Amino acid sequence: MTPKEIILQRVKDEDVRFIRMQFTDMLGRMRNMAVTVEMLEEALGNRCVFDGSAIDGFANIEESDLYLHPDLSTFTIFPWRPHSGKVARFICDVCTPDGTPLEYNPRLVLEKVIKEAEEMGFKFKIGPEMEFFLFNTDVSGRPTTETNDKGSYFDISPLDNGENTRRDICLNLEEMGYKIEASHHEMARGQHEIILKPDDALRTADAIITSKMVIKTIAKKNGLHATFMPKPFADQWGSGMHLSMWLEKDGKNLFEYDKEKGKLSQTAYRFIAGLLKYTREIACITNPTVNSYKRFIPGADAPCEISWSENNRSLLIRAVKTRIPENAFIEYRSPDGTANPYLAIAAILKAGLMGIKDESIPLPPSIGMNVMSLSAAEKKLLGIQRMPVSLNEALKIAKDSKLLEDLLGAKLKDNYIAKKTEEYDSYRRIISQWEIDSYLEQY
Repeated sequence: MTPKEIILQRVKDEDVRFIRMQFTDMLGRMRNMAVTVEMLEEALGNRCVFDGSAIDGFANIEESDLYLHPDLSTFTIFPWRPHSGKVARFICDVCTPDGTPLEYNPRLVLEKVIKEAEEMGFKFKIGPEMEFFLFNTDVSGRPTTETNDKGSYFDISPLDNGENTRRDICLNLEEMGYKIEASHHEMARGQHEIILKPDDALRTADAIITSKMVIKTIAKKNGLHATFMPKPFADQWGSGMHLSMWLEKDGKNLFEYDKEKGKLSQTAYRFIAGLLKYTREIACITNPTVNSYKRFIPGADAPCEISWSENNRSLLIRAVKTRIPENAFIEYRSPDGTANPYLAIAAILKAGLMGIKDESIPLPPSIGMNVMSLSAAEKKLLGIQRMPVSLNEALKIAKDSKLLEDLLGAKLKDNYIAKKTEEYDSYRRIISQWEIDSYLEQY
């Protein structure tokens, strides 16, 4: 049977009545069009049309008709829906009426960089650590800022009141075909982490966007609100989305650890060099909100400086030498869960590939000490730059980035920066309680 025939048979056997045709907008928000099972043949024939001008970053009014082309490999049934009249979904690519992939579609941006890597002989493997908070809701079902527990790192019940919700999330994801490596309570009260098994880049991006939907859905079913807001509390740890990654060629890990030399491969170090060079340029993609930059505060277990190490877990990039040499990888610690996973993974892969292509990009020395203890002169000598301290700074850097223009195209880059600048301008208009407390009486 063909993939299409298998899907049609499964829909019939399992009494699926609705199919969601899902995709993400420029900002990484999941969108969907729901069709009944009677329209499934039409959907599988790429005939679902929608108004693209209503979606951030997609199309102008003059070119608004866009079509959803389902990726058949992403078909899955939502396990939390009724046993009769089930709901299934596809993740879709977005195309113009003549079938051309839409150049502004975030999934296409990632697909292009994956193709670039494949032309170099590489397959990119990546695994995310999904951190999020669980909050209580009020009588109207709206989220509060009250967490449902006061647990800390690796706590268990009764301190970890989110244990049952976290378990339900993992079971639902596994039933949908996703593999979970681990889950646990994180450092802050009400904070949790679910670690997805590494996979090919596109499947991982699909898994991230799906996991966010599942986490929020199951939390709501349990009377809670899940948020990927990076820093909901000033005095608590923030939520990131650490990414573990390596390149493969013909099934072999190119970041493999050489026990005799005590080093990772040259390919790994070149990839790290590219990431370090371009981290500031891609920050508005990997950390796209005003709140994202509240994580980058000294002492908050988030990387404030652009540095790397082979033995220091607190830096931006960690080269991980596992007990099994061929399982070595690097961990990139700046991204957070508000990022569009397609654009973020594409930007990270692009930066790493640039490091491999351009051997003139320097690799600063590995840092084994507390970076915050170094003076400004010492940081400069070691080639250590700082992360942008605000979304505004990140956007200014991005405007002049040739890498981002090559990655996104001029139009998507301009649209993205314009939308995020509008977001920052809206934030600037708000007068915070800190300003009232600090200035109202004093001045």
